Amino acid sequence: MTAADHRATFFRQSGWLMVANVAGGALMWAVHLLSKTTGPAEYGLFVTFLALVMCIPAAPLQMVMAQQTAKALATNKQGELAGMTRMVWLGTFLLWLIGVVVVLILQDCILARWKVSNPAGLWVAVLVLLFALWIPLFQGMLQGQQNFLWLGWSVMSNSIGRVAVAALAVLALGGLAAGMMTGVLAGMIAAVLIAIWQTRSLWRAPARPFDWRSLLPQVVPLMIGCWIFQFLFTADTMFVKAYFPEAQVGFYGSAGTLARALMWLVVPLATVMFPRIVHSSAKAEKTNILGLVLGGTAILSIVGAIALSLLGPIVVRIVNGKEFVEVASSLLPWYAAAMVPLSLANVLINALLARSSFRIVPWLCVLALAYIFALTHFHATLVMVLKTLGVVNLLLLALCAWFTWTDNYPTHRPG
Repeated sequence: MTAADHRATFFRQSGWLMVANVAGGALMWAVHLLSKTTGPAEYGLFVTFLALVMCIPAAPLQMVMAQQTAKALATNKQGELAGMTRMVWLGTFLLWLIGVVVVLILQDCILARWKVSNPAGLWVAVLVLLFALWIPLFQGMLQGQQNFLWLGWSVMSNSIGRVAVAALAVLALGGLAAGMMTGVLAGMIAAVLIAIWQTRSLWRAPARPFDWRSLLPQVVPLMIGCWIFQFLFTADTMFVKAYFPEAQVGFYGSAGTLARALMWLVVPLATVMFPRIVHSSAKAEKTNILGLVLGGTAILSIVGAIALSLLGPIVVRIVNGKEFVEVASSLLPWYAAAMVPLSLANVLINALLARSSFRIVPWLCVLALAYIFALTHFHATLVMVLKTLGVVNLLLLALCAWFTWTDNYPTHRPG
């Protein structure tokens, strides 16, 4: 395959994942429009259930599975991968069963604390947690397998199933929070079934013993690095919630939702890159894919930030209402600008972790602690919070660039 063929394949796969991410995100957002039917109380309960589901460390688990799958395929160790996958699959199920017992014991307390009138919603949420554990497991295998066509369809089916079933449950059957959570469950089941079926040749292979002691030094820093990036990506909203009035939190959240959409636009580039670098690293091959992804991410994120700064107020008016426009519009340029270095840092972190280059992980921990300190001391205004976010993201990018440069990344043959 020529260099031009490699580039064409890369952009085709990345473009498809961009379509899947953007369309899927829009459909998932559409579910929240049902709040006009359910009312604020039931919608608040639905958001609470969703927050519970979001506690699952999906991104780190998916990255681990993508790494292990790509490495196993590169080194012809499918038997070890099959054994590991089955054990993780069983382990997540047993962990979920323990959670079910805990919820069963504390059910009355939970229902009273969350003011839940219909316990069905709680138990649908508990069932959702099981599939929230399995989605990153099997989507990670799809990513490591470089089966991006079906990875995109798995993402899309999650969104389509969610909005279709939730709308049916709420609008036609009179369901409330439980109905909306049923939509979430339906979407996750569809996504998991697609991913399980498309990876069946991997997890059904004859299992071989797997060396767990050699796995932990690879998996633990990988998960920590991924989790810290997720923290840097989302922590500002939690601190704004703690320090600012509810109205301002809403304005900040509307700006943040649009600004973070820039990340979802460029993340597919790193998603396609990650297993390729794992594969090349496992085979000691050289590749120039990092430069390609970094350049594409820089162009998309900068153009997106400029467009968002100019057109964001119009979108905010349409989606959130005119009362959001003044504050959200003043925040959008700062928020969008802060996402640019974060997008570039995401590419470099993915490249470092894909090569099992974990020297950066302790420094990421230090930066996360510094970020927490900064947010607790510099939050006089919402703009100051965003300036703090921007400075930390620039430091993150500088840190990633330094470790990438000193890691002597090879850039000779296209991969």
